[in-house]
Amino acid sequence: MLRLRAFQTAAHKVGFVEVSKTAEGTVQWLKKSMPSTTTRDNYQRMCIDTLTNSVTVYWLAVPGDVNSKTFRGVSAFQAWLDAPPISLAKISRILER
Repeated sequence: MLRLRAFQTAAHKVGFVEVSKTAEGTVQWLKKSMPSTTTRDNYQRMCIDTLTNSVTVYWLAVPGDVNSKTFRGVSAFQAWLDAPPISLAKISRILER
C-alpha cells in the first residue's frame, strides 16, 4: 500500500487528478489536469492497479495512436515523469526536413 501511495504522490506532483475509482478500490484512474504541448503529455491517463502493484500511463502521441508504459517501481515511474518530453513543435521541425 505504501508503494501505491508513492505512485499517487508522484502523479499528483506533475498534475494528475483523480477521475474515478472502482468500488472495490483495486483500480484508480487519473488524468492530466491541463493539456500540454508535448507528445508524451497529450491526453494522458493513468491507471493505478493495486492487484498488480503497478501503474500504466496512456497517452495519445498523434491522433489515433495510443501509447502506454507500465511501471512496477516508483523510482522508474518518477524518472520517466522527470525526463524532458519532446515538444510537438520539435517533432514538426524534424518531419519538415
